[in-house]
Amino acid sequence: MLKEFQTFIARGNAIEMAVGIVVGAAFSKIVNSLVSDIIMPPMGLLLGKIDFKSWFIALNGQSYANLEAAKAANAPTLNVGIFLNTAVEFFIIAFCIFIVVKAFNKFAAKAQAATQSLLAASKTDKPAEKAADKAADKLK
Repeated sequence: MLKEFQTFIARGNAIEMAVGIVVGAAFSKIVNSLVSDIIMPPMGLLLGKIDFKSWFIALNGQSYANLEAAKAANAPTLNVGIFLNTAVEFFIIAFCIFIVVKAFNKFAAKAQAATQSLLAASKTDKPAEKAADKAADKLK
């Protein structure tokens, strides 16, 4: 198992994964701020001056001034506003990932076509230079 781990680290996948995690964490913070500080305040204003961060339902039937007071009293709560913030964050991140994957798939399809072009050219009598030029054109 240690040998497998060393092989994994040596391939560079661990470093790529670590960079991805760090970038993802930073991106998550940016999206969190976008939702909490930019998107939700105007939405709350439009929906009757609702502060989404403190929109909650106390399950014990009592009334509390804010979410912090309910938590201090150990009251069970449904944190509707926090859930909505998280849901909006999720959809923004999911959309961004969709855009990145779509771009990657487009590039991968072009690379596949270029590879197929090179393979086809290698089976014919075409000079390698023409095949390489044709493959390069497909990557553009």
